[in-house]
Amino acid sequence: MLLNPVISKLSGKLVVLASASSRRLEILTNAGLRFEVVPSWFKETLDKSLFKTPYEYAVETAKQKALEVAQRMPCKHLKTPDIVIGADTIVTVDGLILEKPTDKQDAYNMLSRLSGKEHSVFTGVAIVLCHDKNGSDTKNPDYKVIDFYEETKVKFAELSEEMLWEYINSGEPMDKAGGYGIQALGGMLVEYVRGDFLNVVGFPLNHFCKQLGLIFNSPSECPAHKIKWEDSRESDESWTLVNNLSKCAANGEVDLQEISNSKDVSQTSMQEQKMIGPDCAKCGRQDVPHSIMDLLDGFKASKTLFTATKLKVFDVLSCSEGLTLEEVAGQINASVLGTERILDAAVSIGILERVKQQDDTNVYRNTEQASRFLVSDSPQSLHGYILHCNDTVWPLFSHLESAVREGTSQHERNFGKKNEDVFQDEYYSKEVKIRFMNAMHNIATMTGKDVATAFDLSPYKTACDIGGCTGAMAYEFTKAHPGLSVIVFDLPQVIEMRCHFQPKQDNDRVLFVAGDFFKDDLPKADLYILARILHDWSDEKLHILLSKLSKISMPGCGLLVSEIFLDEEKKRPSRALLQALSMTEGKQRSTTEYSDLLKKHGFTPKLIKYTDNLLDAMLFVKEDQNDKRTVLACSSESIETAALD
Repeated sequence: MLLNPVISKLSGKLVVLASASSRRLEILTNAGLRFEVVPSWFKETLDKSLFKTPYEYAVETAKQKALEVAQRMPCKHLKTPDIVIGADTIVTVDGLILEKPTDKQDAYNMLSRLSGKEHSVFTGVAIVLCHDKNGSDTKNPDYKVIDFYEETKVKFAELSEEMLWEYINSGEPMDKAGGYGIQALGGMLVEYVRGDFLNVVGFPLNHFCKQLGLIFNSPSECPAHKIKWEDSRESDESWTLVNNLSKCAANGEVDLQEISNSKDVSQTSMQEQKMIGPDCAKCGRQDVPHSIMDLLDGFKASKTLFTATKLKVFDVLSCSEGLTLEEVAGQINASVLGTERILDAAVSIGILERVKQQDDTNVYRNTEQASRFLVSDSPQSLHGYILHCNDTVWPLFSHLESAVREGTSQHERNFGKKNEDVFQDEYYSKEVKIRFMNAMHNIATMTGKDVATAFDLSPYKTACDIGGCTGAMAYEFTKAHPGLSVIVFDLPQVIEMRCHFQPKQDNDRVLFVAGDFFKDDLPKADLYILARILHDWSDEKLHILLSKLSKISMPGCGLLVSEIFLDEEKKRPSRALLQALSMTEGKQRSTTEYSDLLKKHGFTPKLIKYTDNLLDAMLFVKEDQNDKRTVLACSSESIETAALD
């Protein structure tokens, strides 16, 4: 393998892919590279007219993506990467750059233009080496950037109107440069390929391997741009990510500003460039522990969110374009002083806005994110989960010191009951049970679409969502896969109370069946779904559940696991490790550990999907023990059969 000579030199280094592309993730994973995914917030809005060639545009976009992540991680993620990889793929034909289509008509226009013609696919790649200058200067580190591009020629067949629209209606063109995916259905449109096939998929692996070899084996032969970060207090220039070619200044949580004196593309390639900004300045002060102070104040920010949610501040503000302090205080039945302080605190952490009117009075209103995620009746609301965190998780963490000393949950100390299962104990009221279900419903609603669309499940006709609670995840699976019916299997009381969460439109492809998945027979299905189940239970109980699944599953049967996946060093994501402090009997695992766990029960890992959402997904397939082969009934991107070692 080309990467083998340099893999050992990457050992212990934090390698980051600044892309959410599942195709790039799969290419690099299959090559044996171990890395973390941190999608870039850089908006791909560079002015194409300023670039002399298409590949310069692709390279610059890749560079911007990688540098944005390299700059953000030390401040926002509290960790510094060693290597950041950025990539951007474009399709060019007749002198035009084609990126991802915005809608079906745009996809039609792109594919029509490609029909019967040869076009070029360019992928620009940037490798950012994030080492401190001379290994010691952490205040002003040097960032070396190695960039390159790969070109592949692709020829399309003549496409009929019927074929065009059939392909467009499959949905595949919408997230792909040029409007097609050569590795899937789009391959049927292609007559020939000249050059690197993986470059068309989204990442030129061969060229990348050669560059890594130059970096680590022959560094003197590897051209690199030096990027120097400076403290903004020592410069009057505005902060920019290498250049000011972007038409759009807004970029995620970072507010970019244009430089007053624009430079052309050739000037942005100079060997040393300055990158400065408020976040970078904050990180540069070694005598002030900003990251530690942020951690110290973190619980205050969480409680501000919890309290504003419990007082229904976001619901109150959703009914108007803005309310005065006194109006909000009256509607939430709170003191003016207390209301002012909670509202201003919410403004400071970015979940509310305070706007001055023409008469100089201030009004408060929801931010866009608050309207989308914090208003209780919003389709993507986290209202129920936030209340669960406030009423259940917060008390548990208030006794974390005891939990660490004892190695046990603090449920009894907080709530007077050992049994943590709200549905197995009559002590818990119906209100408490519905509140818990609402929290689980919020998470399933938030993550369901990404989990349901993670893999091609068209070969499966029936699925069983084990512990599927309100059915929110099941409904997303039926939306994503028209030929799939889903059984939601959960405790009798859960099934009984599901009516509180029924969707407005009936769905006869979702069926609810009551039962205990540890004690009762499981419904028969082609595909079983375990979403947020495995991390919660002891190894002994998991053995019971997985043994039942293995026994009922026929060869080729699928098992989809959706959890937070730890990296192999068990350092990230912190959300999973912090969640583990609740001291349930289960534990968080890496993808390797989940693979090992499922292999013991006859399931072979097939595909991994990092969704950039709260949950990721893995697809397993039941082995055929008779001939020691795995029958794969999954995506067209995977091999049909794979012999076991």
